[in-house]
Parts: sequence; C-alpha cells; structure tokens
Amino acid sequence: MRVLGPSLSAGRLLRLRLPPWQPQPPGPRLSSGRPAAAGALERAMDELLHRAVPAMPAYELREKTPARAENQCADFVSFYGGLAETAERAELLSRLARGFGVDHSQVAEQSAGVLQLRQQPREAAVLLQAEDRLRYALVPRYRSLFHHISKMEGGVRFLVRLRADLLEAQALKLVEGPHVREMNGVLKNMLSEWFSSGFLNLERVTWHSPCEVLQRISEAEAVHPVKTWMDMKRRVGPYRRCYFFSHCSTPGEPLIVLHVALTNEISSSIQQGLQGVELGAFLIKRVVKELQKEFPPLDAFSSLSPIPGFTKWLLGLLKSKAKEHGRSGLLTDSESQEIAELTGGPALETLQTLLSSSEWAQSEQLVRALQAPLMRLCAWYLYGEKHRGYALNPVAHFHLQNGAVLWRINWLADVSLKGVTGACGLMVNYRYFLEDTAANSTAYLGSRSIKASEQVLSLVAQFQKNSKL
Repeated sequence: MRVLGPSLSAGRLLRLRLPPWQPQPPGPRLSSGRPAAAGALERAMDELLHRAVPAMPAYELREKTPARAENQCADFVSFYGGLAETAERAELLSRLARGFGVDHSQVAEQSAGVLQLRQQPREAAVLLQAEDRLRYALVPRYRSLFHHISKMEGGVRFLVRLRADLLEAQALKLVEGPHVREMNGVLKNMLSEWFSSGFLNLERVTWHSPCEVLQRISEAEAVHPVKTWMDMKRRVGPYRRCYFFSHCSTPGEPLIVLHVALTNEISSSIQQGLQGVELGAFLIKRVVKELQKEFPPLDAFSSLSPIPGFTKWLLGLLKSKAKEHGRSGLLTDSESQEIAELTGGPALETLQTLLSSSEWAQSEQLVRALQAPLMRLCAWYLYGEKHRGYALNPVAHFHLQNGAVLWRINWLADVSLKGVTGACGLMVNYRYFLEDTAANSTAYLGSRSIKASEQVLSLVAQFQKNSKL
C-alpha cells in the first residue's frame, strides 16, 4: 500500500507574475523633498481619481447608467504603473480609500428609512426595497473602479498586485486607518470571489511541462530551494506528483503548488521527501481525488510540515523562566543536571545560547540530552499555545481547521540550517482521515477542540506534569 507522504501540504502561494509596468516619463516624486514637486504629484493624483472613479448613480438609475469608459480605467492602471516608489503608490491608495469610499450621509438616510418602515405596518416588498437601497448605499465608490479594471486584459492580475502593494504599505505603516482597512477588505472579498474553486484549473506538472512553469515552481520553493535542474526533475519524477492551481484568466500560471511523495509509510524525515507548508484546502481535496483515481488502494494521507516560530517561542519562554527563582518546570531535575554538565553552565541560560544556532545538532551528546525536553515543549507549543482560542502556530491552524489530526512530532526531521534554527530540527505530521475531516473541522472551529494522536497527547501530559504553565 502506498501512502501519500510528506508533501500533502507542500504548497506555497505564489505571487502572480505581472507583465512589466509601462512607466510614464519621469515626473515629480513625493520623496523628492521639494514641496512644489510633491504638490504637483498630489494634484495629479486627485485629478486622476476624480476622472477614473465613477460617481455612484442614483438608486433608480443604477441599471441604466452606461458602463465606465475603458480608457478611464486604463488611465488609472497606467498612472499607477508609473509610480516607481512604494510611498507614492501608498499615497495614491490612501487617497482612493479616504475620498472614494462609502457616502455616509446616504447610509444614515437609508438606515433611518429602514428603521422607520420597521416601526410601521407595511408590505414586505416596501421594506425589502428599503433594505436594498441601504445595501446599495453601503457599496464604496472605488469598488466600481476595481470591477471595471477586472474586465480589462490583465486586470485581475493588476488588482492582485495592487492589493499586495496595499498590504506592504500597511506593514510599513505608510498607510493606516479604518478607510484603508475597509478597502483592503473589499479587495480581498472581490478576489476571493474571482479565485473561488470554480474558476481554478488543476494542472499536473511533469518533466515535460513548459520550461516557464518548471522555472516558476522552482523559484517559489523557499524552504528547500531547488538546487539544479536534476533536483527539479527528481521532484516531478517517479513516485512524486506535483500539481498547481491556475486561474482561468491566467492559464498555465501557478497560483498555489502542491508537491506529493508516494511512500510506503508516513514519513518522519524531510530527507525522505519534500517538506510541506500552507496551501489551500481546495487543492488538497482535488489532489486527493486525482490520486485516488490513479491509485485506488491509496488510503493514508499525511503532511510532513515545518513548525515555523517554535524556536522563537521557546527562546522567549526560556528567557522569562531564567529570570525566575527556583525550578522552572520546563526541564526535569535530571535533564537540567545533564545539560549543565555538558555545557558548563546553568541549563536555561546555556539553552538560550545553544538554540540560537545550529551547532548543538552536531553533538551526539546534546542531541540525546535535548530530545525529550524539546519534544515535550514542541507538543505543548502545537497543542496548547493558543491565539484567540485557536492554535498559535499558523501551519497547525491551517491543517486543523481543515480537519486534520495532529498526528506525530518527528525528532530531527529537518537538519538543514533553517530547520534547526527555526524549529530545532523538528517537523510534524498532520494526518487526514477523510471520513472524519468534517467532524474534526467543526470541533476545532466551533469548540476549539484539537484532535491529536496518543503520541502527541502523551507528550502534552508529560509537559503539564512538569510545568507550571
């Protein structure tokens, strides 16, 4: 029996490759430091937005108003493409969000109308129309601009890039405030509709796939980079499968990628296959169906996933516990003594230094001494550490919300530099029992209950017995 091995979750969301911008001739920049130049660019932005963003027609005329001229949307796309600086694009997006959103006076007026009708005996049709007017008033003006741009050739890709710029600007604190967050939400919802499963095509990658596709997939692999073309050939060769989703507007262009290894048992080391990281639930389900068609006896589906953030969390915990007096509870007395003897210093303090690099993994004595405590701590990190009631670790949260079981923690499964420094070399299997995924997902999302194996629960119990957390 062959098992869907380490790479059930070996996917990555790829940034859409956009055609090069068609920049306008060099003009004034916000970063030039000259008030006159900056003012000229700001005026140009305002003129563009008033020209390109259509005013909302009256409710009665909403279906009779002619469509916005394509060249006005093209002006916006061209102008945006001519802004070379991140700060300039952020300023344009900020002005769009603040000045062309919802008309709050209209919202207040329509809301009052709905409340008044609810207090009076009226026919249902009258109330429903009033609610429809309110919904119409809640639509921001810039949504119409995005809608018309999406109909242009390359428009959807442009909007994906625009939202990426908006997220970057938010991360850099170049744009802030409720209007920007609202516009980001509107764009996110629109893209979610356009990239729903019905518009996605599942494509398999082989060594005979177009060179451009192989190149894009190899460039997207950040956890274990593709070193050579022969390495790439191995990853799409015998007992390997590679799939990706493409959008109907960009056929052949990978949006999200899934690598699969077919093995005789659930893998416990990345050296036996490919690693996994987040990917869409739709892709997992589609690939499982495809593999069951190709291999009917296939019945075990598991990921071998990284544990990003574990070392960072652990170092913070060690630092806080080292400041406390008395027994920390993170290590047993015998573990503390063994680590102190090997390192020549207090266990918690020296552990902070050791785990900040990968050198400890070269010592057989330290590897043996650290295995038990790190396995316990990792089990608690995945099972017990929460954010708003859900798993703190983002990869764990992804798999658990899709109905997987927290199956097995694997010691020194990834001994690469990134694997050791990022997660102490540990990796975890998330196993999918297809008949139970719906119930597991409901339990996790509804009652925050995590389904875990006996191995994981045993490690968690050991941690709780020793720890004061």
